[in-house]
Amino acid sequence: MSVLDWTILSVTLLFIVAYGVWRTRGSKNVDDYVRGGNEAQWWTIGLSVMATQASAITFLSTPGQAFHDGMGFVQFYFGLPLAMIIICMVFVPLYHRMKVYTAYEFLEGRFDLKTRSLAAILFLIQRGLAAGITIFAPSIILSAVLGWDLGTLNIIIGTLVIIYTVSGGTKAVSVTQKQQMFVIMTGMFITFFFILGYLPADITFGKAMKIAGASNKLNILDFSLDTTSRYTFWSGITGGLFLALAYFGTDQSQVQRYLSGKSVRESQLGLVFNGIFKIPMQFFILLVGVMVFVFYQYNPSPLNFNPAATNAVMSSDYAEDYQLLQEGQIVLEAEKRIAQNKFSAALEIKEYAAVEEAKKQIININKKDSVNRMAAKTLISLADDTVETNDKDYVFIHFILNNLPRGLIGLLLAVILSAAMSSTASELNALGTITALDLYKRNKKTQLTDKQYVQVSKGFTLLWGVVAILIACIADLFDNLIQLVNIIGSIFYGNVLGIFLLAFFIKFVKGNAVFFAAVLTQIIVCVIYYNLIHIYPSGEEKLGYLWLNFIGAALVILISIIFELFDRLLNSPPSGQMQRE
Repeated sequence: MSVLDWTILSVTLLFIVAYGVWRTRGSKNVDDYVRGGNEAQWWTIGLSVMATQASAITFLSTPGQAFHDGMGFVQFYFGLPLAMIIICMVFVPLYHRMKVYTAYEFLEGRFDLKTRSLAAILFLIQRGLAAGITIFAPSIILSAVLGWDLGTLNIIIGTLVIIYTVSGGTKAVSVTQKQQMFVIMTGMFITFFFILGYLPADITFGKAMKIAGASNKLNILDFSLDTTSRYTFWSGITGGLFLALAYFGTDQSQVQRYLSGKSVRESQLGLVFNGIFKIPMQFFILLVGVMVFVFYQYNPSPLNFNPAATNAVMSSDYAEDYQLLQEGQIVLEAEKRIAQNKFSAALEIKEYAAVEEAKKQIININKKDSVNRMAAKTLISLADDTVETNDKDYVFIHFILNNLPRGLIGLLLAVILSAAMSSTASELNALGTITALDLYKRNKKTQLTDKQYVQVSKGFTLLWGVVAILIACIADLFDNLIQLVNIIGSIFYGNVLGIFLLAFFIKFVKGNAVFFAAVLTQIIVCVIYYNLIHIYPSGEEKLGYLWLNFIGAALVILISIIFELFDRLLNSPPSGQMQRE
């Protein structure tokens, strides 16, 4: 990295931290610290909601996901617009009418304290893990760039977020996320146009899309009823809907964003903004990954994009074998360029038979490429089984570091780190709030002053920041990071959403039935995950993880109703006694 890159990166990040501290200094009461004084307007809410979900993992992993597997991941978001409508109609008016600080306050009034506490604890577990991963993701990037120790980077990034989050609370998170989203989208658009400029002169955007399509990277819609497939239209519209309902409707890191709205209408408009623009944003980020794939059809790429993996195998006894694979890859890449040129020429003359023949050749070469890369992963594992062989999360950063001009590298790193900071800040803000208000305050017998509760909230936010850093230090790559975060959410979200749906719509069910049903459901979902998803390699699961959201919600509702009816049956007086009375 050049001096210009370092300057752009440092100035951008330090400005965001300093601006957040300066704009939100002096929060004096809980309402100001937790709900931002209810001053946020709809565009602030909309951008804050988007920035909270769009972590560094989105901009690090999503292009790599598209590079390897194509655009099908966008189906994950198909349930989101419908979820926004439901949340605007049901959740937002209710939360504002009750003037709650947290989503789980409502559950105590509807059920009891133990149900509120259980939901809060489930949130703390899954969101605490996710916070660690959102710190870990950008640490990978800087580790690849600088060769620094991952633990050191986790501490540095976590500390930057902690400074302004602890200082200003919800308002600090909201005001900084507007700047972060501007940096993020500017950087991604600039990168997209640079990729197009790097393609051969005769390859237009339209032709680049056809090249991607020939390699099955543009298969967006899958209407199959195969529940083992991770991303289909039906899993997105059902499991994705339930995940979005749970995330935006019951996850405090999102609820806290729109609880800060000036009015119900401002909160609703902010969520509608998110519902309209989220899918196009994700589509565009995936498209950037597809364009990176097209770029590497004409330019050399490493057998494995993780530089640590390559270094490990090249310094082992398997270096010679790996070198042979690299030589084979060079030959394969030459064949790939020839095949792409044939395909491009066939498109020019509009000769259907020639186009289909070239397409078959491309698919055949892609299969050889996959076999070669799998062989490389095997050698890497044999050389060092502690090194991560899955390289999806390294694809985009490899392109950035090796192909973009000076200055833009710093901007793109600022994009990814800004996304990490915005998402982590929302998570720490929510974790501190839930711990302070749903657990500490609610179970403390003596009351503190408003100012003291602000200090308690800051203390718990700091504590969770430290916990997130520790989780980041022991984290590891999964199939890829964006899927890991969604899998963690899917394990817990369905259960919590089911509790809220019971609270909203099924009035005869009481607290005891819901509490024990939720505990049992969480155990069942964990067993399902371990036996049908976790133990299988990526893409071979017996059940796509998105279905866990639907299963969790359906189970807790069904079991609660059964428990409640059974309890009433046991405790109802005999019919003869009722008649005498």
